[in-house]
Amino acid sequence: MKKRRSAKDFPQEILKLFDGYVHGFTSRRDFLEGAAKVLGGGAAAVAALDALKPQYAWAEQVPRDDARIRQEYVAYPSPDGSGEMRGYMAMPAGATAPLPAVLVIHENRGLNPYIEDVVRRFAAADFVALGPDALTPLGGYPGNDDEGREMQRQLDREVMMEDWLAAVRFLRDHESTTGRIGAVGFCYGGGVVNQLAVRLGDGLGAGVPFYGSAPDLADVPRITAPIMAQLAGLDDRVNAGYPEYEAAMEAAGKDFTVHVYEGVNHGFHNDTTPRYDDDAAMLAQDRTIAFFNQHLRG
Repeated sequence: MKKRRSAKDFPQEILKLFDGYVHGFTSRRDFLEGAAKVLGGGAAAVAALDALKPQYAWAEQVPRDDARIRQEYVAYPSPDGSGEMRGYMAMPAGATAPLPAVLVIHENRGLNPYIEDVVRRFAAADFVALGPDALTPLGGYPGNDDEGREMQRQLDREVMMEDWLAAVRFLRDHESTTGRIGAVGFCYGGGVVNQLAVRLGDGLGAGVPFYGSAPDLADVPRITAPIMAQLAGLDDRVNAGYPEYEAAMEAAGKDFTVHVYEGVNHGFHNDTTPRYDDDAAMLAQDRTIAFFNQHLRG
């Protein structure tokens, strides 16, 4: 396994180029050409791209065999979306009564090991948690993020949204849950959390978007759920939409909190890449669990 590196090991220009590459704004060739100019050569650019790619073995805060949880892959219907979906579900091993549930929404690359570990983290925190795989119609997460991104680009966004709504219904009606649902999502998934808040009204108990795109401001009055946004201080691209979002939420009298983690990059919660920041990620995770405890229990 590769030695863990941090964002401090890379010039900020490289991290911005990488952000554009992983979100499809620039090609691999564009990344390498830009990185070569910053780093002084093509070999250094290739090495930087390799170093920034995810190391899945790093994402295991809660091991699969953790005695605190039980887990399974589940299938559930999505009649208005892809027909049938698959997801990874975990809950406390000793649960004897229904619990609130958390929907974990992945980035733009499918249900990878990092997101599965996040599902287990919420199960260990005494929630029922489900991480759907939006790539189910194409055979599911392929085992690496590069192929996963290409596959997710092939899917219709509105169909995917129907699949996420189906996941909420599945959790709401599952015998292990109280019917109180929170949603947390990362990058693309953070934007989905904001859209679920618009689409579901009081059908969503709470939402936590991590560096996800803000909704259309005209839709803000439809939001009922309390929202806590987690933003990276160096993420100018996503953060640009939040001042107006925050102002619109406040003007509409909504429950809205924004935490900005200074000096960290987009993706700071994802512990499989050097953009991960342990202090910010742990604080954001603790805040998220406390937020869901506040709004989903009792």
